[in-house]
Amino acid sequence: MSGYRHRLHDRAVLLAALVAPFLVALALVPFRGDLSATNEALIMVVAVVAVAALGTRAAGALAALSAAGWFDFFLTRPYQRFAIADGDEIQTAVLLLVVGLIVSQLAVRVRRLQTVVVTDAAHLSSLQGAARLAEDGGSPEAVVEYVRRELVGLLGLRGCRFEYGSLMGRLPRLERDGSLWLRRGGRITQYADWPDGETELRAVGGGHYYGRFLLDPLPDRPLPPEEARLVAVALAAQVGAALDTAGLSHQG
Repeated sequence: MSGYRHRLHDRAVLLAALVAPFLVALALVPFRGDLSATNEALIMVVAVVAVAALGTRAAGALAALSAAGWFDFFLTRPYQRFAIADGDEIQTAVLLLVVGLIVSQLAVRVRRLQTVVVTDAAHLSSLQGAARLAEDGGSPEAVVEYVRRELVGLLGLRGCRFEYGSLMGRLPRLERDGSLWLRRGGRITQYADWPDGETELRAVGGGHYYGRFLLDPLPDRPLPPEEARLVAVALAAQVGAALDTAGLSHQG
């Protein structure tokens, strides 16, 4: 369902890349005798940036091309034709296209950097929360429950539970490097997406195995980014350390 929503969003933004510059150019038609070509082009650039801030690089580029085309059609003589008679307006249209392309790509880049900053802050908060809980004398069970809740949000899971000291069955495993493998007999399978059923994330402390989180992903959900998976592994390691410090029994 998440993948479907993501594809729907991308298609909507691509449609906006075509339609938004058209609507802005159309709205400027009554004022084209009062505004200079440069001012009209700047307003069109604003429409390009608005689309790029919501979408991908492709959407930003499409919006820039659309803006240049509709600027030519509606706002330069001869009107309602894809042709420009005035040399200065030709230069303005070319600059609109170039500036629109550059600014749209910068807008996408800034949006992605903002997302990275917010995501990194959330990941750091999760790790600090688990560490603080353990340092403040929270019970190992409290640390387990905290990390269980964090994993659900971090990895986009339908559910998650912790199983103490048991290795029943062979499940796909989220490894320390963030990769996902299933080792069964002499066969090794690496996954690029969540496999069907549960995936295990082991809690190890002091070289001892204490249990595992059983991750239940949402259907048709892609694997989260590698950074999120590495944070999940670090959270499970904090659980292992808390259980080891508490001196609970472990599996060899």
